[in-house]
Amino acid sequence: MLKVKSVLVSQPKPQTEKSPYFDLADNCKIKIDFRPFIHVEGVSAKEFRQQRINLLDFNAVIFTSRNAVDHYFRAAEETRVKIPDDMKYFCISEAIALYLQKYIVYRKRKIFHGQQTFADLISVIKKHKDCNFLLPCSDILRSNIPELLEDNGIKFQCVTLYKTVCSDLSDLKDVNYDVLVFFSPSGIKSLYQNFPDFKQNNTRIAVFGPTTAKAAEDAGLKIDISAPQPESPSMTRALELYIKKVNKNGKAK
Repeated sequence: MLKVKSVLVSQPKPQTEKSPYFDLADNCKIKIDFRPFIHVEGVSAKEFRQQRINLLDFNAVIFTSRNAVDHYFRAAEETRVKIPDDMKYFCISEAIALYLQKYIVYRKRKIFHGQQTFADLISVIKKHKDCNFLLPCSDILRSNIPELLEDNGIKFQCVTLYKTVCSDLSDLKDVNYDVLVFFSPSGIKSLYQNFPDFKQNNTRIAVFGPTTAKAAEDAGLKIDISAPQPESPSMTRALELYIKKVNKNGKAK
């Protein structure tokens, strides 16, 4: 097994210096670069109108991400809709709830949040079953979210306000890394859209989550590192365990 000297993480570079990726780079004496393989684009006003959604038909909104918040208020602005002060907001986490301050006066609004998962948020939503909920989402929505709402008898409607698209990675054409790290099937798709002739060879592939693993396997990639696992609940921990093992016993290029 070849030693690992370089890792490319297919996400934006962390904005805080306390990121575990920087600790990993120091502890394992490796180079870690960051480059988003995908990015989010808002749907056009025309695409929004084609969905025949009137934002004012709903008295509650469910937010699962900051992107959902941004594009909900963008859609309101572009369609010249004034969101009423008594709108109720249900957020998957406190961090997303606090992010609403970018658009509204936080202390004067009805804002509710879960701990971190949608299952947590459902218990809060169930207390407001009389509401008509709008779920702003991307073109890629995990099926468990609408399923949980339906199973709990929640009246809701999805609206696609943004979409995940592959980024242009042409500048990476002649750059080689020992490990490529992926977090979504879209990242795998972007790899092959940008580099249709990609051959794995000695490149190690790290994946987070079962759907990413399936996309990698379907693309014919060999997975060397996967998370979460009992011994490695995070991607950084999975990378650390693998790198320390191969760098202790492996061969240099």
